[in-house]
This record gives sequence, C-alpha cells and structure tokens, in this order.
Amino acid sequence: MTLTDLPRVRGRLTAERALSDLTWLRVGGPADWLFQPADVADLQDFLAALDPAVPVFPMGVGSNLIVRDGGIRAVVIRLGRGFNGVEIDGTRVTAGAAALDAFVAKRAAAAGVDLTFLRTIPGAVGGAVRMNAGCYGTYVADVFVSARAVTRDGRLITFAADDLNFRYRQTDLPDGAVIVDATFEGAPGAADALEARMADQLARRDATQPSKERTAGSTFRNPAGFSSTGRDDDVHDLKAWKVIDDAGMRGARRGGAQMSEKHSNFLINTGDATAADLEGLGEDVRKMVFQSSGISLHWEIMRVGEPIRD
Repeated sequence: MTLTDLPRVRGRLTAERALSDLTWLRVGGPADWLFQPADVADLQDFLAALDPAVPVFPMGVGSNLIVRDGGIRAVVIRLGRGFNGVEIDGTRVTAGAAALDAFVAKRAAAAGVDLTFLRTIPGAVGGAVRMNAGCYGTYVADVFVSARAVTRDGRLITFAADDLNFRYRQTDLPDGAVIVDATFEGAPGAADALEARMADQLARRDATQPSKERTAGSTFRNPAGFSSTGRDDDVHDLKAWKVIDDAGMRGARRGGAQMSEKHSNFLINTGDATAADLEGLGEDVRKMVFQSSGISLHWEIMRVGEPIRD
C-alpha cells in the first residue's frame, strides 16, 4: 500500500512509523501507516475514502497497550492537537478524545465539578470511554452523557450510554470507530476540596503502585465475580495481585520484563524488554495462577499487532 493508494489528507500520514515511543511500555514494531488527522472533518474524509478492506486501529496515548514486535498491519489513527480541548458548562464537561484524563480532572476540579476519579487513570478520554475506565469506585459510565465518534465509513455519530452498553472494561463501540470527544456530568463541589481529594488519591497511588516505572497500569482484571452492571467494586475481595502473589509470581522476570515487587499486578519494562518479553511474562503468570488456584486471569492490557517470526 503506497501513499498514492491512500486518500489525500490535511493532517500527517507517515509510513512504517515505529510505535514504541508512543506507548508507555516503550515496545513494539511499526505501523504500516500512522495517520494524525488535522481535525474531525479530515478524519471523516479519510475514513470515508479509505478502501474498506484496509484495517484501521484507533490508538490513544498507549497507556494500556502492548504493540507486538512485528508491528501492526493497519492504518493506526492517533489523535493529537485539535482533539484535546476541554469545555465546561455548569457541571457538564466536554473533552476531546486526546485530552489526558488527569488534565480533565484538574480542569473540572478548578471549575467546581467532581471528575476526580479521572485524576489517577493513565491515558486519555477516548480510551477511558472505550474501556469504561474507573478508579476508587467510580466509572466513566457513572458520569457519561454522550460521545461523538467517526465510524469506519466516515460518519460522525453521537452515542448515548445505552448505545455503548457499558460493562467492566468494555463497551459496544463499533469496530474501527474513533471517538473524537465525550461529555460528562460531574457532581458540584468546592474546588479546594476536590483538589485535596485528588492530592490524596495521588499519594495513595504512589504509595502502592510503581507509578515511576514503565508500566501500562493493571495487567490483569480482578478475577472476582462481577455484578450485573459489570462493576468491579471493593465489595469483591478477590484481587488479581493476591492470586499472583499466591502463585509466587511477585517479582517474576522474563528478559527485561518484570512483575513489580511493589504491586504484583503491574508489568514493568525494566529497560530493555521486548514486547515478547512482556507478553510472555504475562502468560507465564496466567499459567502459574491457573496451576495454583484454578483461576484464569484475563488481560486488562490490550495486545495488538504481530510477533516477529523466526
């Protein structure tokens, strides 16, 4: 697929773009093409004109992602400047899909709107909606009003909560659809109290998680039985870190990959890990946990692309 085979764009199209520097774990091979649209209309025009047989992969800031070492055979779409604005109207906050969750939380708090649960969630708004991100007992589904997304055929559609069918770390967003912005409704609160709450959350996170390391957040979903709403609240006692510890895998290593000594459900690139090291260690953990407890852990980190073939 050459540049002449692709639709003309006003943004940037880059062939064979390495993705390792775009993920928090700093691993992964190249995308066939990386498309960074100039604005919503540019994204619509591109997807409408792109051959339907060409796969696309919407990519956020790579905070919850392993790109395999062989790269991705697709057009990777990554939103940037022009998709990161935040607007506040009363207690409603509309944020571009590329706006960082932490930034949205801080802007909302300064305006007296409680979206504080977003403060310690790595990543950006698009991924938070797609995966129904949550922390400290609050989930995107709890504050979600609507989101706009460009579908694979170039249509700009507004999705309500019922359309997305929020579940634990899942939604029914159509394949290939690219979220461009989302609107949330937060509870009103005093700005200083909200700032204090976020400071406390950051301190709790830093005390219990390897927040200064190269990680992608929680590696596996908690294995406890989920409620009918798909929530994974604190009422569930069984946690992924506990079954990993019980299987003796805290601190386990493969190549440059390690399960954190500080929090055993965090997969770390210690400096020279490959994607194969990281995914392989994750599979080692899943195997040992199953042998130890009969529990099948499910990945929370998304793994995409192809391995390098020998």
